[in-house]
Amino acid sequence: MVNPARRPLPATGRSSAPNSRRGPNLALGLLGAALGAAATAWLAERRSGARQAAFHPGRRAGLERLRLPSSPALLDGTPRRRLRTSGNLARAQTIADLRAMAHARLPSFALEYLEGGSEEEAALARNLDAFAQWHFAPPVLVDVSQRDVSSELFDAPMSMPIVIAPTGLNALFWPHADTALAQAAADAGIPCAQSTMSNDRMEDVGRTPGLRHWWQLYVFGPPSVSEALIARADAAGCEALIVTTGAQIYGNREWDRRNRVPSGNLDWSSEVDALLHPRWLASTILEHGMPRFENVLDYVPTDKRSFFDSAFWIRSQMDQALSWRTIARIREAWPHKLLVKGLLGPGDAVRAVAAGVDALILSNHGGRQLDWSASALDLLPATRQAVGNAFPLLVDGGVRRGTDIVKALALGADAVLIGRAALYGVAAGGRDGVGRALDILRDELQRDLGLLGARSIAELGPHLLRPANRDAGEA
Repeated sequence: MVNPARRPLPATGRSSAPNSRRGPNLALGLLGAALGAAATAWLAERRSGARQAAFHPGRRAGLERLRLPSSPALLDGTPRRRLRTSGNLARAQTIADLRAMAHARLPSFALEYLEGGSEEEAALARNLDAFAQWHFAPPVLVDVSQRDVSSELFDAPMSMPIVIAPTGLNALFWPHADTALAQAAADAGIPCAQSTMSNDRMEDVGRTPGLRHWWQLYVFGPPSVSEALIARADAAGCEALIVTTGAQIYGNREWDRRNRVPSGNLDWSSEVDALLHPRWLASTILEHGMPRFENVLDYVPTDKRSFFDSAFWIRSQMDQALSWRTIARIREAWPHKLLVKGLLGPGDAVRAVAAGVDALILSNHGGRQLDWSASALDLLPATRQAVGNAFPLLVDGGVRRGTDIVKALALGADAVLIGRAALYGVAAGGRDGVGRALDILRDELQRDLGLLGARSIAELGPHLLRPANRDAGEA
């Protein structure tokens, strides 16, 4: 329920407030004051190592342990291995290469928003670790000369069982990143879900030729706001609506807050660091101004429409009374496919099916909400058993490889959503970068299917997997 003491929301309609795209003036107002003595002090601090010492000693340990750095192929650091950072998308061999390119291009505060999780980031690490808990046991002597990675969802074909997940504030990474994500998804023949907190208007994104457009709904403010957004999504031709649960209270993202002063603006060191990334600065803030939440700005008070103020105001208006009654109201209002995102248990899944939901997305929101949450993969087998084989189940969280996709499908998922994997691509190279990410995952999925002795997605199942702890116990 919205606090009645909060100021009322203005009526729906295109905003008459001045456009914030004032390019150089706005960017210099945000960033330029930190030059001179502040830059000198910051660089000296960086050289001294003091800034690094401030980081939690275990901050990335769980993530890095599971991925690239450790390999039995290395001896005393040789052969020398480096990820591609040049920005040449054709040289990217893995999602990790695109991630490295994104890290080379983006300033620290943008990377923190992209990469960080909540509190100890245990849920973030678990999303990766969960995939490592399963090993393959493939059959051999199977004819896999013809393989098909296509799938079907909601009676419509997909070139592969991947959906681009809804993510917000993507214009921080690349101009019109929401449109770039949608274009790449349409090129690849897969759906793209657009977030309430996206920066491109849903109507503009919806004009992407060939797009299977899904709209993700955050329930905030009075019911009239959700009703208006649902009506707009219907008019824009969205084939599905995703209602996000488990995000009514903003996650405790401490590392992101460390980049800011108490007012919410960037601190001086983050501003200077942004100035030290001229390629990013010129292509985003200087040319296009600060991002705006174009789909919801009309509902924000006129004195709260600056970038940071609008984000914090919308966050304060999230409906903490969100309940199954809300889902029932949305089900009645939405005439197309309805998904609920953020469930992590068989009990809620069964209740969602009874409520008339068409599909579920198991998710801990990329490890950005409740820390120490189980991963979607952890709860997938039990949830599949609870809802039966015919009901569509999707999962997200930690998908970086074709083998991750195969494991999720073998454990009962109908498709996976990719968030960070797609954003690494868009941050590295816009539409082409997302396309490269999808090509990488398609190639890996095609290869992995053959190595598993499977000719199609339909042949994947739990018989191809065994728990890693069982292998360790029998070694």
